Amino acid sequence: MGISRDSRHKRRGTGGRMPIHKKKRKYEMARQPSQTKLGAKSVKLVRGRGGNMKYRALRLDIGNFCWPSENIAKKAKIVDVVYNASNNELVRTKTIVKNCIVQIDSAPFRTWFIKRYNKKLGKAAKEEAPQAEAPKAEAPKEEKVQKKSRHLLKEIAKRNSFLDPNLEEQFNSGRLFACISSRPGQVGRADGYVLEGKELEFYMKKMEKKKKAQTNTPFTSPLHDYYN
Repeated sequence: MGISRDSRHKRRGTGGRMPIHKKKRKYEMARQPSQTKLGAKSVKLVRGRGGNMKYRALRLDIGNFCWPSENIAKKAKIVDVVYNASNNELVRTKTIVKNCIVQIDSAPFRTWFIKRYNKKLGKAAKEEAPQAEAPKAEAPKEEKVQKKSRHLLKEIAKRNSFLDPNLEEQFNSGRLFACISSRPGQVGRADGYVLEGKELEFYMKKMEKKKKAQTNTPFTSPLHDYYN
């Protein structure tokens, strides 16, 4: 039967062996892990016990991500897998699993923020300041701007547009850190939420620590000890 999820073959906590009183059962059967990679969407249907279907994602590159503090969700492209608490190998192979940290495209959230608060984010906000001071050159072609009523502008001004400094820095780079909260191998989706606040600080420290460890450790050949 291959992979099994039973515990009869395991020893007791004290080290003693368990008496095996029955054979393997079909309902204890397990399957190979999906090892969902980053790439063009590819989902396979798997029939489970009782005729229930599982959606085994083999490759995914898009997911629905929510921004908790703003209470919105947007469809965004997954750009990279950057951290996994359980295994660094899963980062190297760009494997998407539940609770791994990924980088997503910030464009959908940026456009929503501009529309909601009438305030530019990232590089666009920085570029706007010097343009105002500079002398007028050839007038560029004007883009169609949607006019807002005075009442709407007053309502927008009332809204609290405070943004976490770490999150604002990420908007400059065009990528946001997000955590996967769905199970790609079971539901065939890579949905999650944007990291912010204390959680974002925690993962940024972890990633910084990992970077330093990689740069400080010199490479030694496995044959080094053999010849020396």
